[in-house]
Amino acid sequence: MINVDFHIHSMYSTGTSNNMEIPVIAEQSKFKGLNTIGSGDCLNKNWLDHFVSSTDKIDEGTFEHKSGIRFILTTEVEDQRRIHHIILFPSISAIEEFRYLVKDKSPNLDTDGRCNINLAGHELLDLVNTIDGLIGPAHAFTPWTSLYKEYDSIEHCYKTKNIPFLELGLSADTQMADGISELKNITFMTNSDAHSPWPHRVGREFNRLKVKDNTYDEIINAIRRRGGNKFVLNVGIDPDLGKYHMTACTRCYKKYSIELAIQQKNRCACGGIIKKGVVDRINDLCDQEVTHPPHRPRYIKTIPLAEILVQTLGLASVNSKKVQDLWKLLIQSFKNEINVLLVTPKEEIEKIAGEKAAQAIIDFRNGSIYIEPGGGGMYGKVHLTDKN
Repeated sequence: MINVDFHIHSMYSTGTSNNMEIPVIAEQSKFKGLNTIGSGDCLNKNWLDHFVSSTDKIDEGTFEHKSGIRFILTTEVEDQRRIHHIILFPSISAIEEFRYLVKDKSPNLDTDGRCNINLAGHELLDLVNTIDGLIGPAHAFTPWTSLYKEYDSIEHCYKTKNIPFLELGLSADTQMADGISELKNITFMTNSDAHSPWPHRVGREFNRLKVKDNTYDEIINAIRRRGGNKFVLNVGIDPDLGKYHMTACTRCYKKYSIELAIQQKNRCACGGIIKKGVVDRINDLCDQEVTHPPHRPRYIKTIPLAEILVQTLGLASVNSKKVQDLWKLLIQSFKNEINVLLVTPKEEIEKIAGEKAAQAIIDFRNGSIYIEPGGGGMYGKVHLTDKN
């Protein structure tokens, strides 16, 4: 069993931390309980050079940092209709071939980690098939740059229904997406889309895979559900925490029912734009009762441990020294964040973090923590007491 986060970004992507370098990413991934992580941004020449110099090659598609964290070659691209796609590459040579194929179609191939490619989704699919890679939609339901903001079906984008995977995104989960019948044969991914390496970002969503070995080929077999390899768990933050979960204003973040948003022509009283949330978009697309196909693994909702600690300590930011120090102490004591959140007995946590933090983690496990839903671009907020 391996824990994999397929989708991150590098320091070369717009809006990312300068700390998004392989040694830091590897260190933080280990703390989160990950075994493997996508390289992110591997079409960018500067990042690819840094990546290759920071890892050892295991096989054509698998690389390892000295910390023991494995990497596979991945990137996110934006197509001509502003739809984002995740691509997995089988080798460095496949990346070089793909770069050659798109160099005249991308104005920022080496100036942004997540490059724009002036091609349609089905044209990208054809090129990815040429180099024996895999492609699927990133954060498929979000209102700005997703497949379902532009199209009503997978086939409309890719000209085929046979797409191997779909990334749910932070604002959706399996229970929501399995009301859409066309997704029944597609493997769902839960990934962090991390722009910084810190504990509340990298690995905040990940996938647990059953594989024969921790290599690119075996991971691809798990995505395609071949040879007994498969996804056995999707772990994601509670969708209420996603910043596009509810329909809301992008300026003042006031939440709206979809009926009122339409009535106001998607304009808030403050003058801001009202963006349809993932909940309402999925409701548009649902064409069946929620039906989980036999291959669909269990979905576990989590909350970043740092988000719980910031509340129990009464502080304003997960980046505060007290929060970071306590987080590190818990990780050192119990190996990784997943153990703390889901496994470690309350009395053991209490010895390290105190009664309030231990009880908050137990309340999280029991579903007793209230989450004020996000929307309009603002993340949801964790409250340690229930709504009442």
